[in-house]
Amino acid sequence: MMLPLLFFLAVAMVYPFAVGPDAQLLAATGGGVIWVAALLAAILPLDRLLAGDVEQGLFDQWALRGISEELVIAVRLFAHWLGFGPFLMLAAVPASALVGIDGETLILVELGLLAGTPGLAAIGILIASLTIGLRGSAALAGLLAIPLAVPLLVFGAGALSAPGEGGLALTGAISLLLVAIAPFAGGAAIRAAREE
Repeated sequence: MMLPLLFFLAVAMVYPFAVGPDAQLLAATGGGVIWVAALLAAILPLDRLLAGDVEQGLFDQWALRGISEELVIAVRLFAHWLGFGPFLMLAAVPASALVGIDGETLILVELGLLAGTPGLAAIGILIASLTIGLRGSAALAGLLAIPLAVPLLVFGAGALSAPGEGGLALTGAISLLLVAIAPFAGGAAIRAAREE
């Protein structure tokens, strides 16, 4: 829980030093930086999300008890989101002050994170189940997660510059689609890994 939060705040603290003290530039790009920091914070724990359960044989035990992999992945998805989503939304308040965005933009950032972080959690759990048991899975997970998260980043960060609620609605729609797909795809990946 603390690692994604600290990483998120570290990105927000370092960014003004990299860009410089120009308040207008910071305000114009700060929302996008918060989105990128949220993505990077969400993919930090991917190599540890499911690996321990598979190594300890917990998925086998759950299968013997009649608990489907899809249900376990859905619960893990919710737990993964609880482990970083609400905390990133809270951390966005001090991060917005660090990158110089105003209160109105902060509200849009918070709504976007509320709509988009479940999708980031779904991408994370899906990739963790696809890369389970592979050597170097941490690096591979990061490489797979970033292109899959591009639509969320585009619409989530784009909602800050485009008028209207279309960007937030598309962020929420993509996020809901990912949350709906992830348990089934993740469950199938876990079953395939277990059968091997």
